[in-house]
Amino acid sequence: MSDVRRIDPNVVAGLIMSVLCGILAVPVALEQAAGVASPLGPPWLWWAAYAAFLLALVVGGWLDEVVGPVAVRALLALMVLASSALVLLGAHFGWLPIFLVVTASVSTYHLRGPATAAIVVGNVGVAAAAALVAGGSVQVAAVTGAIYLLLQSASVLLIVALHREEASRRRLAAAHAELAAAGAALAETSRAQERLRISRELHDLVGHQLTALALELEIATHSGDDPGGHVARARALAGDLLTDVRTTVGQLRGRAPDLAATLERVAGQLPRPVVHVRVADGVAADEERTLAVVRCVQEILTNAIRHGDADIVWIDLSPVPGGGLRLSARDDGRGPAADVVPGNGLRGLAERAEAFGGSVDWGPAAPRGFVVTAVLP
Repeated sequence: MSDVRRIDPNVVAGLIMSVLCGILAVPVALEQAAGVASPLGPPWLWWAAYAAFLLALVVGGWLDEVVGPVAVRALLALMVLASSALVLLGAHFGWLPIFLVVTASVSTYHLRGPATAAIVVGNVGVAAAAALVAGGSVQVAAVTGAIYLLLQSASVLLIVALHREEASRRRLAAAHAELAAAGAALAETSRAQERLRISRELHDLVGHQLTALALELEIATHSGDDPGGHVARARALAGDLLTDVRTTVGQLRGRAPDLAATLERVAGQLPRPVVHVRVADGVAADEERTLAVVRCVQEILTNAIRHGDADIVWIDLSPVPGGGLRLSARDDGRGPAADVVPGNGLRGLAERAEAFGGSVDWGPAAPRGFVVTAVLP
């Protein structure tokens, strides 16, 4: 399976907005250099506001996981103020209200609907005021405000729709992971039940008949009617057959499920994330532990999809000294922003491990992502 990460629409949107904001400054610089137009007040003030806007956009948009949510909201407030200053100081440059549209779009990633709506309304007022400062009439200001109200609304609604589609995709992927794990567990249970049925048939039918044959031969041996030893040899052969049947029955009952194949089936049925499974030599698990591992992997994949938005998950199974196995899982998702508060999934992992006398640890992975380690003695 390929390691190529999918193209994230949010990343594409961020690149477009960043490039757009960079391009908008070029005509300002050219017209200012040619003396055609210049911002209101000292020219450096406009460029200082532009630098503050770009700083807030780049750091808040691309490094939000590093700086944290509080800093991101502070940077968003800086974007609102800087974009308003850019539009009002550059009122004679008619295209600058695009900065307001970018600010409204970015706010949808970090704020709830009412806060974004307040920013949109405020930006409409700034666009209308800029039209008045540029010498336009009240009618022109009203039309300008209406135009940028529509532009901001369309941008915000488009990104909200993108967020909802992304959330629906994560829910669908999580449900797919649960269904794949349930299917693999059901298939393994069906195979185990079939092995048990065959072992019972062998034990009840063939084993019973061989036991009866051995008894008859035992009686014939003691009767002294077989001087050539044929009965004795037949009796030994029957004993050997009975031992083989009992051995086969024991192997069928105790045969461990193919853990690697089961996990590969779970991983292969997921469209995303890409799951890499490695099972080290010497790893053995009975039916109960196989089911526990499959359920643990299911919870890990579900968390990676719902909370981490991961593209790749690495699953590693290795033996532990004294018997048992260690399950290690790591993803390349967002990772926890703060201390992890275990939900139903992580608590379920801990309960499954404790049922076998084991333990589970979890936490952020370096440089990003989430890691879970479970030990089943």
